[in-house]
Amino acid sequence: MAKRKYYVVWEGRGTGIFDSWAECSMMVQGYNGAKYKSFATREEACDAFRREYWDVVKGTSKDSQKKNPINIRQGLAVDAACSGNPGKMEYRGVSSATGKEIFRQGVFEDSTNNIGEFLAIVHGLSFLKANGMDCPLYTDSVTAISWVRSKKCKTKLLPTQKNTKTFELIARAEQWLKTNDFSTPIIKWDTEHWGEIPADFGRK
Repeated sequence: MAKRKYYVVWEGRGTGIFDSWAECSMMVQGYNGAKYKSFATREEACDAFRREYWDVVKGTSKDSQKKNPINIRQGLAVDAACSGNPGKMEYRGVSSATGKEIFRQGVFEDSTNNIGEFLAIVHGLSFLKANGMDCPLYTDSVTAISWVRSKKCKTKLLPTQKNTKTFELIARAEQWLKTNDFSTPIIKWDTEHWGEIPADFGRK
């Protein structure tokens, strides 16, 4: 049986403490820049709600400080969403400080979430380099990080008439990785301790 969770919403259609994801999702899904996080107990949720969102996700204990990057507020967060597998995919990048959407691509037919996560990272890296921005890039996809490091989108998806555009973007992304150097830190977003990544599409 799944453990019960409590959800705190600092910014959304409504704010407060909610006893279920169904209630929380009504406040945050589709809301640009929503700030929320789950907790194991109501006491933890109540304590968190009395504090500022970024104070909570950055943590105050020595252990959480080790897990959280010092500059978590200054960066680019990327994420993808896919309806079906394969299905309709889109991806975007937002400021981790403000939740402002920086770029958004899609919808792409007959694609996968992993492909979207990969394309989002490369798009983000290209954007940061082109604009001379020295800040980290956050993603919650371990798979996409490994693909970027190998400079290869290792999808098992086969090309079709519907996903021609997706495979064109994959080829461009792989070429960019092979021909560009970058110093941008790619950091795995710690959803358990920091809440949902700011670029999340809110479709759980």
